[in-house]
Amino acid sequence: MLKEYCLKLPKAVYDGENAMQKLALILDNTNKKVALFTSPEIISVGLCDEAIGVIKSLGKEVTIDSKLPAEPTYTQVQETVNWFRASGSDCILAIGGGSVMDAAKLASILATDEYSVKDLLDNPKLAKKQVKSIMVPTTAGTGAETTPNAIVAVPEKDLKVGIVNDDMIADAVILDDKMIAHLPRKIAASTGLDTLCHAIECFTSNKANPISDAFALDALELTVKNLETACDDPDAVEAKRAMQLASFFGGIAITASGTTAVHALSYPLGGRYHVAHGVSNAILLMPVMRFNLPAIKDRLACAYERCIAGGATTTDEKANAMLERMNEIVEHLNMPKKLEELGVKDVPVDELVEAGMQVQRLLVNNAREVTPADAKAIYEQIL
Repeated sequence: MLKEYCLKLPKAVYDGENAMQKLALILDNTNKKVALFTSPEIISVGLCDEAIGVIKSLGKEVTIDSKLPAEPTYTQVQETVNWFRASGSDCILAIGGGSVMDAAKLASILATDEYSVKDLLDNPKLAKKQVKSIMVPTTAGTGAETTPNAIVAVPEKDLKVGIVNDDMIADAVILDDKMIAHLPRKIAASTGLDTLCHAIECFTSNKANPISDAFALDALELTVKNLETACDDPDAVEAKRAMQLASFFGGIAITASGTTAVHALSYPLGGRYHVAHGVSNAILLMPVMRFNLPAIKDRLACAYERCIAGGATTTDEKANAMLERMNEIVEHLNMPKKLEELGVKDVPVDELVEAGMQVQRLLVNNAREVTPADAKAIYEQIL
């Protein structure tokens, strides 16, 4: 556990009923034109309508980009950044999932052509915040609305890479439960399992600290107790609301601590095979947690006491029960356990290992050292 630590958060977070109306308070007199980052799906179901109405009611202009694909490459994100630069906008509003919010965060520090997304792959700290950014998540999972991270695919490395720059932290976040009320089960499940990974990884990370623990445990408890219901019952408003908070708390835990080998080893699956981020994490969650078990028993036992508090008495019993509960959730949500279930076959394991071992930014957080041989053994479990 870290002895020195720091918590950085968005300047304002608006939550509760009709939270989207708070957009009127966030936009000030200096903001004349708002660039809305979103996706075609979000536009088509009307989730941007209220925000657009608020912006126009204030007499401000809005311009919209919805062309960014899911799991984008850094060149695709650069195209979106170029659109923003040419738009003449002085404020960014992102309404969408992790990819949309990550692109918006990058645009907020790349408003001029001094640096590119590619430049930040080599030196993430180059750019500085230049434009106000407002994040509105439409999934309950990524926590991207609160982190200083942006994930982009790097095809030439068959890898996803995280760009981390504190200046990408949003100026404001709006958590409006209308945004997640009608999530398809498949998306709710994969993004919700991303939250589960964020919570348990940050709680068992080498960089865990009292601040990250508070948010990680809240995120973990909310997820363990609500994710299945939120996915299964379209009318489970309270469970969905709980998952929205869990996602946000998980993002704070990432900012204060950091994810570990689950995320590190999942990046090549997304980069090479375009496996959705939440799905790739879900596939690796249990293999990595079982590998880590000898080093994280006490932490898992603590998580058990908070999230389950059943009949287990010893540390070993509690730790194993916590792992079993997580496995039950993965199985209940019909997540694949093998890459072949996704049509991924003839996997060059050594190349996956080489790519995964490059993600030292996260592997150094893992409580148990992951060697190339360890990574290979983990990957072989999911083939």
